This record gives sequence, C-alpha cells and structure tokens, in this order.
Amino acid sequence: MKRPPATAGMRHVALYVHDLEVCEHFYVELLGMQVEWRPDTNNVYLTSGNDNLALHRASVEFDSSGAQKLDHIGFIIKTPEQVDQWFAFLNHHKIITRQPPRTHRDGARSFYCYDPAGTLVQIIYHPPIS
Repeated sequence: MKRPPATAGMRHVALYVHDLEVCEHFYVELLGMQVEWRPDTNNVYLTSGNDNLALHRASVEFDSSGAQKLDHIGFIIKTPEQVDQWFAFLNHHKIITRQPPRTHRDGARSFYCYDPAGTLVQIIYHPPIS
C-alpha cells in the first residue's frame, strides 16, 4: 500500500493537568494563546492560530508521578532575539526555567521552562520553520 501524502505537521497536543486554571493562565496570559473552545469546566482548547493545545483536568486518581512519556512541547519564535525576550519575560513572571537560552549547532536558539503542571516547554527559534 502506498503511503498517503505527508501530513501538515503536528499541531495538536493534549495534556492532563491537575490545576486547569493555573495552566490555562500560563498558556493564555503568559504565552499569548487564545481560548478556542471550552466544552465544560474540565476541558479547554487553546490556539496560537495554527495549532491546538488541549488541557484536560486530571482526575484525583490520575497518577502523574510516573515517568513522563512526553519529553517536551515547543513554541516556535520568529527571531533568535525574541527567545531572549521570552526568557526575560517568563523569568519576570517567576516561571521556573531549566536552562538559559543557547544557540544550537544548526542555528536554532532556545530555552526550556516548566508550565504549572510540570510539562517541559521549549521556546525555540528554528530557522527552517520560524
């Protein structure tokens, strides 16, 4: 069987979070995403215009102590200078960062921080797609 045409890219991620409101604040108020749809009080779908991030309230029984299967999610930034601006902005808002911005071998520039649920978030300028 022949493979279908290539996908349009990965533009949807869904995360279980215990504190939906705090995570929504991080993605909306700090990262600038917009609420696309709120079907009920336990789910919210966010967008930056060409993507979709679903936040689902985790039940009390949800075990988040195990090893995270997802390494990180990334947000594309248009210029390398904006990576540093985002780093300063998120530090100002007391967001925990894993490392300061650095330039990679391929010309990309990025840093990592944690959302309120502990998901690792990369802010990245990546020349081929920025």
